[in-house]
Amino acid sequence: MTIIEAIKIVLAEQASGMTVDQIYKNIIEKDLYTFNAKNPKGVVNGEIRRHCLNLDFPTASHIKHFYIEKTIGKKFIFKVLTDNIQETKKTAHKEIVSADILPEEKVEHVVNEYNNNVKELLIQKIMNNAPSFFEQLVVELLYKMGYGYDKSAGQVVGRSHDGGIDGIISEDKLGLDLIYIQAKRYDKGNNVGRKDLQAFVGAMEGVNKGVFFTTSKFSKEAEEYVNKIQHKSVRLVNGNKLCELMLKYGVGVQILKTYNLFKVDEDFFVN
Repeated sequence: MTIIEAIKIVLAEQASGMTVDQIYKNIIEKDLYTFNAKNPKGVVNGEIRRHCLNLDFPTASHIKHFYIEKTIGKKFIFKVLTDNIQETKKTAHKEIVSADILPEEKVEHVVNEYNNNVKELLIQKIMNNAPSFFEQLVVELLYKMGYGYDKSAGQVVGRSHDGGIDGIISEDKLGLDLIYIQAKRYDKGNNVGRKDLQAFVGAMEGVNKGVFFTTSKFSKEAEEYVNKIQHKSVRLVNGNKLCELMLKYGVGVQILKTYNLFKVDEDFFVN
């Protein structure tokens, strides 16, 4: 049984809907699913949010199984979609269940679905920590990506630095080639605008390279502004790209398991 199936079973038994805490508790009590994660309740929350109508974010699934009935305080009360509602609400995309799909494509789909859930959990972890944690995270990420002469080359500057620069990477030991960093920990829907980018570029006195990170997105005006800058080289990293880089370079994540995918060596069987 999958985690989605377990959540569906629990919600189907409660007509009034349930909170994430209640759903998780019922899954454990009924022994419907075995969790291997350190934060199993976070897994339940992430799967519900990714497959919930009207909760749209970069890593959300196009396949919807749940909807928000109401809110109590800061908590959502979720209910499961009926088959009829599911058919009328889902997009033109179809769930990958066709027998015509190659096995390796099915594996890739499952891996992508799993990693998308991990990316959503990463954003939640970042948002639950202090802004200074996010600043340290992006400095660590840039170092893992190969920027800086060694680990000591990156430093978090934070609020005390005039101009709002959050971090600095030295690409050489004499500090002749610097990268300035800005890190905005914004909620979904609160996009970084052109004004934020202009302030960042204005603070890059004597420095030509900069990276602007955010947990949300950049507005169209902000992206257009950066593309038109000629005297500075600024790169934008939104929440989805941030999580992709964290997975790729192993920042804040661990490899759970590695699988080998084999194919027959046709040349070996040629007489």
